[in-house]
Amino acid sequence: MARQLVDDELWNVIKPILPAPKRRRKRYPGRKPLDNRRVLTGILFVLRSGIPWEMLPQEMGCGSGMSCWRGLRAWQKAGVWDRLHRVLLSKLRGADKIDLSRVVVDSSSVRAVHGGKKLDRTQPIAARRAASTTSALTRKAFR
Repeated sequence: MARQLVDDELWNVIKPILPAPKRRRKRYPGRKPLDNRRVLTGILFVLRSGIPWEMLPQEMGCGSGMSCWRGLRAWQKAGVWDRLHRVLLSKLRGADKIDLSRVVVDSSSVRAVHGGKKLDRTQPIAARRAASTTSALTRKAFR
């Protein structure tokens, strides 16, 4: 494994937040799941370097990029990142390491709890069939 992106102290904070691995079936066990620390290392490497998932170097020992991507998706679904964010913020607050003098609140990142003021219904802008200018609506002539 290449240089560890997560040191032991940080890993001890993250490890209890991660969901327990699912138990493998006896009949069709498939491949053994990767170690969570390796998956996290692969995720962080891809996010920091900006490379595509499928270009994750095999030499890092993090498995394939798709395995790390699936781990990222599963942890997002399980709420791991939100919990980790709260835990790390509380640790930083406790150590007085957060400088709130440079904080900016952006409306795109703050949730509107009750949805805000309801606007009028948007009028449709699609074209409508206009009356024909070449023929009038008259009864058909009989022979």
